[in-house]
Amino acid sequence: MAVRISPRAHGRDARVDDQDCFENSCTERYRRFESYSRRVKNFNFQKTMLNFLKKDKEPKNLKEIVNQFKSLEEKIKEISEGLEILKKESKFSVQKVGIIRYNPFSGVGSNQSFSVALLDGNNNGIVITSLYAQDGNRVYGKSVKNGQSEYSLSNEEKKAISRAIKPD
Repeated sequence: MAVRISPRAHGRDARVDDQDCFENSCTERYRRFESYSRRVKNFNFQKTMLNFLKKDKEPKNLKEIVNQFKSLEEKIKEISEGLEILKKESKFSVQKVGIIRYNPFSGVGSNQSFSVALLDGNNNGIVITSLYAQDGNRVYGKSVKNGQSEYSLSNEEKKAISRAIKPD
């Protein structure tokens, strides 16, 4: 687990681990989702599903059946709106991954170097390359927008991006 040093470089709270950062990121995403859901008629997925699955009394006449259908129609509409929110939000999460392992130095070692592309639904993200040699390891990161990078890419990085966009 990677550990970063916080601005306060002394005392017990000086270290912030990746788990805390991950939890903060998840909390922020959940907060944004809740904000979206409030805008769509105070959508509450759990409450809607519990009410949807709850067994009510059997309808006694045609009017009650029609009312139940109307209620179901409204609930399905709420669920559909919530699903649309999730679809929009998920466009910005990592959806595509491509990895290439290779040996950049002939005759030395094996395929311990790699390039990995992590892209979202719009083919935006990063490509990370790790070059392993006997004297050390180098790691490089380059941004990717619409499947292209503003930085020059190695053949392996290009293959990792294309593999992420169009898996074999």
